[in-house]
Amino acid sequence: MSKSDTPAPTAVEAIGKDENINTHEEYHKPTPVTKGMDKAAELLANNERIIVTPEENKRVLRKIDLVLLPILLSVYFLQSLDKTTLSYASVFGLIEDANLDPNSDQFSWLGSIVYIAQMVMQPLVALLLVKLPIGKFLGAMVFTWGAILCGMAGAKNFAGLMATRFLLGAFEAAVAPAFIAIVQMWYKRSEQTNRNAAWYSMLGIVNILGSLLSYGLGHIKSDLLHSYQIIFLFCGLLTTVVSVFVFIFTPDSPMEAKFLNENEKLIAVERLRMNQMGVASRVWKWDHVLEAFIDPKTWLWFLMITAVSIPSGGITTFGPLIIQSFGFDQFTTILFNMPFGAVQIIATIGGAWLATWLKKKSPVLILLCIPPIVGIIILMVVGREKQHRGVLLFGYYMTSFYPGISPLIYSWSGQNTGGDTKRKVTTSILFVGASAGNIIGPHLFKPSEKPYYRRGLRANLGLFVAIIVFVILAMVWITILNRRHAAQREQLGKSAKVVDLSMETSEQLEGEEAMNAGQGGVGDKAFDDITDIKNEDFIYIY
Repeated sequence: MSKSDTPAPTAVEAIGKDENINTHEEYHKPTPVTKGMDKAAELLANNERIIVTPEENKRVLRKIDLVLLPILLSVYFLQSLDKTTLSYASVFGLIEDANLDPNSDQFSWLGSIVYIAQMVMQPLVALLLVKLPIGKFLGAMVFTWGAILCGMAGAKNFAGLMATRFLLGAFEAAVAPAFIAIVQMWYKRSEQTNRNAAWYSMLGIVNILGSLLSYGLGHIKSDLLHSYQIIFLFCGLLTTVVSVFVFIFTPDSPMEAKFLNENEKLIAVERLRMNQMGVASRVWKWDHVLEAFIDPKTWLWFLMITAVSIPSGGITTFGPLIIQSFGFDQFTTILFNMPFGAVQIIATIGGAWLATWLKKKSPVLILLCIPPIVGIIILMVVGREKQHRGVLLFGYYMTSFYPGISPLIYSWSGQNTGGDTKRKVTTSILFVGASAGNIIGPHLFKPSEKPYYRRGLRANLGLFVAIIVFVILAMVWITILNRRHAAQREQLGKSAKVVDLSMETSEQLEGEEAMNAGQGGVGDKAFDDITDIKNEDFIYIY
C-alpha cells in the first residue's frame, strides 16, 4: 500500500500516537482540580476521562434539546410578546386614553424606558449569572415581570406607564443573557448558532400570533377595561403561570441536571471539551472583567449590536404605525404586521442554518444587511398614494430581515470568548449596547412625522451600512488572533494547525471514535476557566 493510500487515523488513534500523550491510560487520567477552575472540572476529576462517540453525542444532545428548548422558546416568546404589547396597545387607543401628547416624545419614551432599565441592570445581571443557580434565577425573573405586566393594566397616564415599563425592563434584563449563557453551557460551538436562532426566532412568532391575539382581544367589549388593558392582563397572567414550570424544570448546569444519569452528565460535559470555553465556575474573576473591557473584539461586537438595535427599537415601537401610515385601518394594520413576523423567522432560522453550514458568521451577517438596506430605500423614495401600498408593504417586509442579525452577533461573540466571568461580562456589555440602541431607536421616529418618517429611515440606512464595515474589521482581527495562537502552540511543541472539532457535527464526524479528542495536548485547558486570550489552544471563528 502506498503512503497516499494509508487511511487517516481515527481521533483516538491520533491521541495515542501524539508525542504529548504517551499512553492511552494517560488520556483517561482525571484532571486535578485547583481553586477557581470550572465546576465541570470537579465532576471530571472524580471520574476517568471518557470517550464520547458520535452515537452517544446524538443521544445525549436529543435529551438536552427535549428539556431545554421548550423552556427557552416559551419564555422568549412571552418576553417578546410582553414587550411588544405597547405597540399593539398604541393601535387600540393607548395614546388617546392615557392622554399622551402625540407631538411629544412621550410614546417614544415608553418604548425606551424598558431598555434604560435593562441597560442599568446589566452589571448586576452579569454578577448574578456567575454566582447564582441559573435555572432558579431565571424562573424568579419570569414570575416577577409577569406580575408587573398585570399591574400595567392599572396605569392610566404617562407617569404610571413609565413606572411599570421601567420595572418590566428591569426584570426582563436577565432573560436573553441567561439564554446565551445556557446555550454556551450545554452546547458545542457547532450547535450554538441554531439554538440561539431558535429562541430568538420567537420574535417572528410573536409578530404573527401576537397580532392575531391582539386582534381577538381588541374586539372584546368591556365597560370596565380598555382594549389595551385586557391585552396587558392576559399576557401578564400567562407569563406568571409559565414561570412556575421554568423554576421547576430548568436545570442549573449539566453537572446538576436531574434528567441525566451519571454517565450522561459526563458525556454532556466531556463533549464540550473542544469548545475551550468551560461550563460554569460560579467564581467571579476580576482579571476576566478587565480582559473583557480591553479586548478589541468586545467593542466590535458592541458596535454591531448597537447599530442593529437602533433600527430594532424604532421599528418594533413604530412598525404598526408605519403600516397604518400606508392608509390602513387599525385592524387591517394588525393583520398586515403578520407577514413581517414570517420574514423574521425565515431570516433568523435561515441565517443560522447558513452560518452553521458555512461554519462562518461574517459572510451571513453581511448578507442579512442587504435586504433592510433595499427595504429602507423603497420606503424613503416611494410615495404614500393608495396605488403604492403593495410596493410599500414589500419594502417594509424587506426591513424585517434585521432580526436575523442579532442572534448571529451573540453567537459569534460567545463562540469567541473563553472564561466564565469574561463570557458573562462580554455578553453584558453587548446587552448594554443593545439596550442603548433600543433606547435611541424610538426617538428617531415621532407620530407627528407620519407618513414618511424620513429622519428615522435615513439613520437606519446608515446603520446597516456601518454593520458591514464592523463585520469586516472583526474578520481581520480574528485572523490576526488565530495566527498568534498558532505561533504560541508551535513554540510549546503543539500542533500549529488543529482541526476544530467543536465546529463539527455528529454527522461530519461519523466514523470517528471520539468527538472530544484533543490533538497534541489541545483541549487539556478546556475546563481550567481561563480566558480565550490566555489559552493558546483557543481557536477563533469568523
